[in-house]
Amino acid sequence: MTFNLSAQNSIANRFIAELRDVDIQQDRMRFRRNLERIGEILAYEISKKMDYERYEVETQLGVDETQLPVQRVVLATILRAGLPFHQGMLNYFDQADNAYISAYRRHKADGSFEIQLDYVATPNLDDCILILCDPMLATGASLLVAIEQLKKFGQPEAIHIATVIASNAGLENVQKNHPEISVWMGALDAELNDKSYIIPGLGDAGDLAFGEKMNK
Repeated sequence: MTFNLSAQNSIANRFIAELRDVDIQQDRMRFRRNLERIGEILAYEISKKMDYERYEVETQLGVDETQLPVQRVVLATILRAGLPFHQGMLNYFDQADNAYISAYRRHKADGSFEIQLDYVATPNLDDCILILCDPMLATGASLLVAIEQLKKFGQPEAIHIATVIASNAGLENVQKNHPEISVWMGALDAELNDKSYIIPGLGDAGDLAFGEKMNK
């Protein structure tokens, strides 16, 4: 299944608009906070699809019956752009285990690229709800590599991909290779440019959040 937050108007429109705005996004702290906000909202939406069990809460005046989630959640993020988005998810799934992946595009002289994966730190993933956080789903290549690597550490009960902005091409790539995975996005953009960046997108989320990097 897919969920597009922008399909229905909400306050999230403002957060996404500010993430895209070339003037507002120069405020790194606000940019990081808006990534975090979208993470919080998507965490709330994903929580609606989880399993719940009856639980009694004792108050000072009586007993209240409620339903609480019972499945173990693992939040995985692709460094470094995913960190603020991941934090938003962690604000809501505050008892979750966490996994971290270093994956990036290694560009070639002809303009093409391959995904370089250098580092994976993860708990056991058997029977968990795995939520893989990456703010930009452009081609889907890095997410597909990350999924295959993570599956070496256990078989999740369900896998969700959470992203702030996805492209049609990236979404189709993920769905073609993993139709069982649910994709949750803040917005869906139509195009990729000749360098496989999302148009209109928002730019380089990692650089906007943390400053420009030097490439080897």
